[in-house]
Amino acid sequence: MTELTIKKLENSNNKGIIEEEIEILTNILDEAIKKVSTEETIKKLKKIKQLADKSDYKQLKEIIKTLTNEEIGVVSRYFALLPLLINISEDVDLAYEINYKNNVEEEYLGKLSKTIDKISDSKNAKTILENVNIVPVLTAHPTQVQRKSMLDINNKIHKLLRKHRDVKLGLINRDKWYAQLRRYVEIITQTDLIREKKLKVTNEISNVMEYYNISLLNAITNLSIKYKKLAKEKGISIKKATPITMGMWIGGDRDGNPYVTSETLEISAKLQFEVIINYYIEKVNKLYRAYSMSTNLMGTSKKLQILSEMSTDNSEFREKEPYRKVLYEIKGKLKNTKEKLLSSKQDIEKQYYLKADEFKDDLIILKDSLEENGGQSLIFGDLEELLQAIDTFGFFLASIDMRQDSSIHEKCVSELLKSANVEKNYSDLSEEEKCKILLNQIENEPRLLSATNVPKSELLLKELSIFKKARLLKDKFGEGIIKQSIISHTTSVSDLLELAVMLKEVGLLDKDFSRIQMVPLFETIEDLENSVEVMKQYLNLNVVKTWISDNNNYQEIMLGYSDSNKDGGYLSSGWSLYKAQNELSSIGKKYGINITFFHGRGGTVGRGGGPSYEAIISQPLGSLNNKIRLTEQGEVIGTKYGNKDSAYYNLEMLISASIDRIIGKENIEEEKAYYEKIMDTVVEYSYHAYRELVFKNKNFYNYFFEATPIKEISSLNIGSRPAARKTITEISGLRAIPWVFSWSQNRVMLPGWYGVGTAFSKYINNSSENLQTLKKMYKRWPFFRSLLSNVNMVLSKTDMEIAKEYAQLCKENETKEVFDIIYKEWLLTKKIVLAIQGHNELLEDNEYLKFSLKNRIPYFNALNFIQIELIKRDRINKILSTNQKLIHITINGVATGLRNSG
Repeated sequence: MTELTIKKLENSNNKGIIEEEIEILTNILDEAIKKVSTEETIKKLKKIKQLADKSDYKQLKEIIKTLTNEEIGVVSRYFALLPLLINISEDVDLAYEINYKNNVEEEYLGKLSKTIDKISDSKNAKTILENVNIVPVLTAHPTQVQRKSMLDINNKIHKLLRKHRDVKLGLINRDKWYAQLRRYVEIITQTDLIREKKLKVTNEISNVMEYYNISLLNAITNLSIKYKKLAKEKGISIKKATPITMGMWIGGDRDGNPYVTSETLEISAKLQFEVIINYYIEKVNKLYRAYSMSTNLMGTSKKLQILSEMSTDNSEFREKEPYRKVLYEIKGKLKNTKEKLLSSKQDIEKQYYLKADEFKDDLIILKDSLEENGGQSLIFGDLEELLQAIDTFGFFLASIDMRQDSSIHEKCVSELLKSANVEKNYSDLSEEEKCKILLNQIENEPRLLSATNVPKSELLLKELSIFKKARLLKDKFGEGIIKQSIISHTTSVSDLLELAVMLKEVGLLDKDFSRIQMVPLFETIEDLENSVEVMKQYLNLNVVKTWISDNNNYQEIMLGYSDSNKDGGYLSSGWSLYKAQNELSSIGKKYGINITFFHGRGGTVGRGGGPSYEAIISQPLGSLNNKIRLTEQGEVIGTKYGNKDSAYYNLEMLISASIDRIIGKENIEEEKAYYEKIMDTVVEYSYHAYRELVFKNKNFYNYFFEATPIKEISSLNIGSRPAARKTITEISGLRAIPWVFSWSQNRVMLPGWYGVGTAFSKYINNSSENLQTLKKMYKRWPFFRSLLSNVNMVLSKTDMEIAKEYAQLCKENETKEVFDIIYKEWLLTKKIVLAIQGHNELLEDNEYLKFSLKNRIPYFNALNFIQIELIKRDRINKILSTNQKLIHITINGVATGLRNSG
């Protein structure tokens, strides 16, 4: 579920409108499905729907068993599409609410004007507001299982439903509107829900670019303008502030993805440039059509007059229209810039912009002339948005991160040192010896290790190629196109210095500067615990101090949520991340360095996700240092940024939450050390409970691979990256996405809660007063409240009766018994969480989500039973392997219904 403007719908009319729209969509779908099915199949479908509505699982299973493969195909598509259409209706209602509340200045969670009011009295308000920078980083993790074609149709249905209120008022012809809606629903019933072929990296790049045109360019520019305006109203001038900028992993993240190369990096950069340059050209076109002012009626500045006289627009109709003449020239230079930067030709004999700032300078002349001649009102709108967009997006749109595993860097550096006769067995050296050699290469050796004529491995050539390409792209599109290179599985200082050596080889770094910052990624619980010592040593190096100083004294550290969760469970992961941030922030203050964090949060709680506002508010005090980056992926991208209203609101909340946390206080200073000690105890219990099941229970391995659709998910064409780093047959090597995705499909949701019940139960049993202490912690400590609220939300999407049916897929009884352990922990977790929160039922304080799940849950419950039946048939070879597509359709439908897949 996306972030909501309000946590519950107090206005019952909203519920009524959603239910009315769901009924309309359901009726259209019912009629459409009749056209592609038999009367007998439709009868069975209606019966299944009735049983699903009543949660009569026993009869539901029996009727599904009787379906032929052809019938099961029709039924699967129906129940995959119905939750999808319900989601669209809910998204429309959310967009309407957001738009309405913005226009009438009504209060809501994360409202920016309220946040600016709050900070305006602070002594350092100007400094904070000028430097706040939140960076959502769009990633290619393949949790968005829908095809782009489906997303396009969704968008058309969304736009039509936005008009439903006007239809009800008689402002739009109902019959014509209904016919259009029916048309797209019928198209969707006859469109493949899933991809026939596996996505390529280039497809992933193209897909995510669509969100800029749909929503992000509009939302970010207008939100940034509003941000500055609100500050100005409080007497705070922040002209160059960029509260939101964008990041990108697609095309540069090659960790575990062999298909990411120097070519994909270049494609990503060029596609991003093309999106933003086309936006600029379109905006200038609009201004050209609008600015018809004549010198007979309006004056111009001297600078604008000079530009006008230099224009190549020699039309006799433009002689007295200097603004248009200037805009004609600007548009021409933009088109030439596009040709220059996208072409392989070295020399283009045309006027173009070398940098985005040159483009802005021409627009400023236009703006200043309007202000000097009484045309202030003409600045608002397209010109104002254009100027803001240049500050935010430049010629690069989003900063592309490069990422690679530390072991790859080590192999490359080892080969380089050996080929240059510096060290034959680098990998066998101690950490101290490694650092000594690496620092000597960086500080004292001007020669390039790769300059030798010794043949290079394919791996080394590929890595050097991508770094060389990064340098060329920075030269072409500006420094902002690539700013960070992330090191997965950072465990030592040498991991950071090895990357430095690689950057030195291509001219991106020497002892005095670094054009790319090396960002360590601490992922496992052990890595998080060791991160403090690693960063102490790294930040103490003189050459590192120089690099950081060159980066405005900022050092970024990335925190990996998903691997730490898979490693030690939900509580252990959350607490390890919290403590690591606290300690790393303290080190930064000690050394006078601004430590900033990049949060690798997935869309789901099982991967570190959950509501963004609460997640940011619950960060340790002092850990948010003006800048914060966080990954956005899969269905979260579509849900948050699928339309401009939703995008505006979700970005607004990120800004507000960040500012609130920067200036926030906690009234638990006296109890904090005590609370933290309690967490240490509870987390220790949780860690052991989780590890006991996942890594020590001899039957768990078989249970996971038999009682979840992991094998089917691995063959689903949902992304370019392989499901596992090494092999699909081991849990430790399995990527976090299919791990979480599988547990959501069989409705256990294990990564989001397992071990929580045992942990708190043990602590409560230690003393009669401990439950009251936990209740107090929940009320007073934002971190703890967010931790438990997320568990509550995850539990609301579990269904242990359905999960038990998946357990029956296991071959051996002792494997099936793993479910009994999980179920016992689930009962305990639900009981304990509700007791600490003081609630009687799940989602007691989130009526909207409860209402939303009520609308969708019967239908994806039915899909679960269909999926189980298909898996049974597939495993005993009763359906052809080509018909596994039906299983994939059910996977798609369950993910759509849950609205969190991995």
